[in-house]
Amino acid sequence: MTQPSGPVSRGHVVSWALFDFANTAFYVLILTVGYPLYFKEVVAEGSKQGDLYWGAAFSISMLIVACFSPVLGAVADHGAGKKRFLGVFTGLCVLATAALFSVEGGMLFSGILLLVLANIGFEAGLVFYDAFLPEITTGRSYGRVSGYGFAMGYLGSLVTLAVAFPLYADGFSEANLPNVRISFLIAAGFFLLFSLPLFLFLPDRQRVAPLPKDFIAVGFRRLVSTYNDFPRYRNVARFLLAYFLYIDAVNTIIIFSSIFARETLKFEVGDIVVFFALVQTAALVGSAGFGILADHAGHKRTLSITLVLWLILIVLAYLVNDKNSFILLGVLAGIALGSSQSTSRSLMTEITPPEKKTEFFGFYSFFGKASAILGPLLFGFVSSLLDQRTAILSVGIFLLAGLLLLQRVEEPRDLM
Repeated sequence: MTQPSGPVSRGHVVSWALFDFANTAFYVLILTVGYPLYFKEVVAEGSKQGDLYWGAAFSISMLIVACFSPVLGAVADHGAGKKRFLGVFTGLCVLATAALFSVEGGMLFSGILLLVLANIGFEAGLVFYDAFLPEITTGRSYGRVSGYGFAMGYLGSLVTLAVAFPLYADGFSEANLPNVRISFLIAAGFFLLFSLPLFLFLPDRQRVAPLPKDFIAVGFRRLVSTYNDFPRYRNVARFLLAYFLYIDAVNTIIIFSSIFARETLKFEVGDIVVFFALVQTAALVGSAGFGILADHAGHKRTLSITLVLWLILIVLAYLVNDKNSFILLGVLAGIALGSSQSTSRSLMTEITPPEKKTEFFGFYSFFGKASAILGPLLFGFVSSLLDQRTAILSVGIFLLAGLLLLQRVEEPRDLM
């Protein structure tokens, strides 16, 4: 397995993990709690098609990222540098998120366009952020350090929710809408501020070469070369296909969870903020605890346990009728969320060839983003046609198929 080249300090790990702390402000306020509800009730003006609009907006952004992630990863492996691209996409996300402050009722086009741009910046940046993992730790600690990163992210989401909570106290009344929009500025500010340590203190250990004028062509040539070599990397291909399926369901559940709680279970907005604080606390425990477990019991085994838990939770979510039961499910879902995200990243790191790490993380991002095109559209369609409970149940098939395919992935013998 690859080893970090040169000395790696604890400060480097902290600087890397703080980026997770930073970007989850966007994740929790824009993708899961604040903006989804604002979009459905204010931007889409309570339209029955709101779920479909939200799912379509998210899917469009994922489609764009999916198309470019492998090319961008290939360009960075060419020597253009991960940090350079991470900075560009972080800036895009921060600016578009801040601009959401200007979106008001009925501004459907602007609300969708800015969400698409912000999520492109967020998701494309993760290609380069994830590829730093092999440079800051050794193979035997991938699960632990990946878990620490996600745990730091969930801690960031708790801080963000605590700061934003007073702004949601009066819900979506006309008088309180400016306060809700201020929370979008908070998300942008948190992302900008706490991402700075990575850019200031974490070295990019790749050779930083001038960006070639034909960098898109360079990326495509490397992409084609890697694709032609895929028969040599069948284990990675098997994992990516499994990841494509199971992460689809996970992403879909996340982006519709607040809307489900609001419309199907009649949560108040303040209740939803508290609910997600509990979910993020559980996710913090899950990412750190399961990260340690993965280093001892194996990443695939730990991930398989997590996916079984997700399947159980989907069935229970279909049946749940009261708020207290849903809150309990949310805590268990938080544990599963933290584990599935951190363990997937560490397993991908474990089985990826060192010389292809950024490029293959481009494929990792591609499969994650491409899968998120299908799930939200399916959920939005089924919800508009039938109901949200059936829509949740419909995504379970992706989880089951991903779990079965994961069993064919082999972990390196020296880490088992």
